[in-house]
Amino acid sequence: MVFTGAGISAESGIKTFRDSGGQWDEYDLNNVATPEAWERNPILVLDFYNARRKQVMKAKPNSAHKALVELEQKFNVQIITQNVDDLHERAGSKNVLHLHGEIMKAQSTADPSLVHTLQNSSLLHGDKCKNGSQLRPHIVWFGELVPNMELAYLLVENADILIVTGTSLNVYPAAGLLEYAPKKSAKYIIDPNDVSLVIEEGFTYIKKNAGNGLPELCQKLLNEK
Repeated sequence: MVFTGAGISAESGIKTFRDSGGQWDEYDLNNVATPEAWERNPILVLDFYNARRKQVMKAKPNSAHKALVELEQKFNVQIITQNVDDLHERAGSKNVLHLHGEIMKAQSTADPSLVHTLQNSSLLHGDKCKNGSQLRPHIVWFGELVPNMELAYLLVENADILIVTGTSLNVYPAAGLLEYAPKKSAKYIIDPNDVSLVIEEGFTYIKKNAGNGLPELCQKLLNEK
């Protein structure tokens, strides 16, 4: 079980919202990442995610993404990610659960179960689903329920090995996933900075970025298998 956050994609050039110079500097999250923002100004919201989508399409998987693909040679690897990009999939990972949605998809405003894969960076006002309703970004906005959380809890509960990387562990409910890891499982956190939560007993802390620490750990696990 590998739990990834924005830090792993930042090494591919996708800035996190909270980075200095990131997209939070230009936009107030209340104006682009809430259901209320969509109701007030859908065109602004669409423009924001179109810009993010262009950024994602230009990015390429890095050594951390590729290391997880190599890990599948000997392990059943399940990835749970807070990221909305598709870099894990483009690297070749087979089992990826997105908690906060997927930037390369759109969903019907009338029926969220109607999801379309986008072929380019633009989603425009007037683009509709097959039933005639406006499409919106397939993103879990602030204030919305995270539909995949229950499945994520189940996956973590059954993990023999848990690896956490690229996340500050301060966004809930996702950060609470660690509490579901079995006591007997091997647990690793890879982060160059001190994480915001006190690391629970049983975690091995690797103070490196994902691009260096994850390939090293994956190779170590492959050699021990």
